[in-house]
Amino acid sequence: MLPSCCADRKESERDAREGGGPLRSVESEEASGHMETTSRVGAQASAAEGGQQLPSARRTVDGYLLAPFPWYGLDEAFTGPRWLMQVGTSAEGAVEHGSVGHGDEPSVRNEFTAVTEDEPKERFAVVVTVAANDVRRSADGTGLLEATSVSSAAWLAGVGLLSFTWPGQLDHTLRDDWLDQQTETAWVLADDLAGPDWSTLSLPVDGVPTPFHYRESEFGWVLAGSTQEGVHVGAYGRGMSAYGLGFAMIKDIATYA
Repeated sequence: MLPSCCADRKESERDAREGGGPLRSVESEEASGHMETTSRVGAQASAAEGGQQLPSARRTVDGYLLAPFPWYGLDEAFTGPRWLMQVGTSAEGAVEHGSVGHGDEPSVRNEFTAVTEDEPKERFAVVVTVAANDVRRSADGTGLLEATSVSSAAWLAGVGLLSFTWPGQLDHTLRDDWLDQQTETAWVLADDLAGPDWSTLSLPVDGVPTPFHYRESEFGWVLAGSTQEGVHVGAYGRGMSAYGLGFAMIKDIATYA
């Protein structure tokens, strides 16, 4: 979890906000990659610690079929491999977001170092779809669920990229500290999409030029935007330029299985 000072500060910021920023919960503070959802990325973190390839933790297509919103992936201009990752659900079991992958199935980086020109580069892009929800009551009526926004997609994409940049040479305690720090950084960046760390990139979504917030780091890139179909789209990757990508609604999610 985040240090108490950060958690307290985030709680006050959340109270002052009407749902415009990335959502936080106990699970998300633990870098699960979910917002008011049941953790499933935690399995990825465990795999990362062992240096195993994360796609082995992928879910079946069943969860995707339960989503009440359309899924997005790269458009038909991308002709490489496509694969499922996992979905995120609310405490009541409703599917709220999920990810699909394209290109090489990425493995966790073994060193806390940047990719250099002399190192082989995995070429992949992961697309995150987040249902666009307003502030709403939980199913049991005991509380409120926060609204989702482009910041929500940006934060999920940022944390997703972290799952493939795990500093494997650190011991467990230092590794947890690193993940806490980097997750907090991803949240701060996602909460300030108008800030200097982001630029604007126009990419096609269902053939329509659409503005995205975009940033790069030594480990890869992250972007986030919205569609006309009531969902927010985030993406992250490395070895594959974001500038040439296009997004489209997935007609048959089973083609990724």
